[in-house]
Amino acid sequence: MTAPAPVTVRVPAKVNVQLAVGGRRPDGFHDLANVFLAVGLYDEVTVTPADTLRITCEGPDAALVPLDRTNLAARAALALAERHGRAPDVHIHIRKDIPVAGGMAGGSADGAGALLACDALWGTAASREELLAICAELGSDVPFSLVGGAALGRGRGELLTPLEVGGVFHWVFAAADGGLSTPAVYGEFDRLTQDVSVPDPEPSAALLAALRAGDVTALAGALANDLQPAALSLRPSLAETLAAGTEAGALAALVSGSGPTTAFLAKDAASAGRIAGALTASGHCRTARTAVSPAPGATVL
Repeated sequence: MTAPAPVTVRVPAKVNVQLAVGGRRPDGFHDLANVFLAVGLYDEVTVTPADTLRITCEGPDAALVPLDRTNLAARAALALAERHGRAPDVHIHIRKDIPVAGGMAGGSADGAGALLACDALWGTAASREELLAICAELGSDVPFSLVGGAALGRGRGELLTPLEVGGVFHWVFAAADGGLSTPAVYGEFDRLTQDVSVPDPEPSAALLAALRAGDVTALAGALANDLQPAALSLRPSLAETLAAGTEAGALAALVSGSGPTTAFLAKDAASAGRIAGALTASGHCRTARTAVSPAPGATVL
């Protein structure tokens, strides 16, 4: 018998157009109202039958990606294999184009991509519900990486409600040198809010309406990220990047998730191109990329 053909899955980055964070729970997590929007920057995950589980990676910052079983792609393969009583013997190759440790769910994307690819390779025929359950076990952002589009995430972000988007939004993403640890940013959020009452997180009605209408001006006025003060506290230089993008014509600017990638909402494609050029020339970021949203979730190519 011939070995099954390799399976490649393309999976998108995300931006949090709203990230409302509640107080620290007894389990160490935080309740969220997390409005995800998938954007057209993609990693590709290819799985091939192998004698043992191994991971390789190429692309920008590939040297920063762990190649052991702590990688979410490896954990996804292990989880699916265990559920279906088989050995997780695959070679997982990741082609990175999503910034590493940049607050755009690149690691989560790889986990979702590997899960879908292994399901297709092994013919396990897992239901959507089973795949989403495994994703939720892997991490808070992994379910949305599988689903894509736009969604409201409750709980710690894993409980998803799809959202309607009435148009295309143009973005610029500026990658900073080095990453920011998500646990460190949440820890700083806890420190900054320790003497105040943190309200229960709720989605913004104005933001959800702007998404439904495809209204870029209204969306710009509603963007919010409760983790931004913590990210700026840990990386003050990000304020200069945000200012540079705003001065270049962005309708709004914010830290993407836990950072340090910064996101700029543009009026249209031409404006996005000008903002990206200005950010690159400013010296306040390593690279600046344009992308549109929404984008589809994990897709077998």
